[in-house]
Amino acid sequence: MNGVVLISGGGSNLQSIIDNANAIDLEIKSVISNNPQAYGLERAKKANIPTHSVDHKQFNSRDEFDKTLGAIIDEYHPDIIILAGFMRILTKEFTNKYLGKMLNIHPSLLPKFQGLHTHQRAIDAGEKIHGVSIHFVTDELDGGPIIAQRSIEVLDDDTAESLAKRVLTEEHKLFPEVISWFTKGRLHLENNNAVLNGEIL
Repeated sequence: MNGVVLISGGGSNLQSIIDNANAIDLEIKSVISNNPQAYGLERAKKANIPTHSVDHKQFNSRDEFDKTLGAIIDEYHPDIIILAGFMRILTKEFTNKYLGKMLNIHPSLLPKFQGLHTHQRAIDAGEKIHGVSIHFVTDELDGGPIIAQRSIEVLDDDTAESLAKRVLTEEHKLFPEVISWFTKGRLHLENNNAVLNGEIL
């Protein structure tokens, strides 16, 4: 399948997807970032993947940004749109346009800790288990149907940084696997449910 990856930062999840692209039947047509300084753009260039920067600060509204972003995405006719650390809230019009084609990775065990600063919030809440979730994107922030999760133990001496590092290791394993379910036709969004091999997850 043809895919487009959206990023905002370092792109370590992007790198894991690039490294596994052949094995998961994915051809990354473009990497797009709302942050012109995102190191992930350099990762894409090293892999000879076309890149685009759409600086959200140059737009007066979310609608304007989303329309420009959507126009670039549409140039590549993607079967799947992968949000790999994309730190923008998307409008309802945008999410509905690509409903069932967008996957997002989030560093918490959703529905816990939607939004930002998930690792510190997990520590502050005294959580013993933390982890990562992958879900279909809907117009509800970090609230789309969950496809898969992976958990780790929160250690007594964990900081937000140490916890983030261990969660990231799991992210790099889980995201390519879930993407492969989609590219192989096993994973779908049906009636606001994530469905794998015909079974609601």
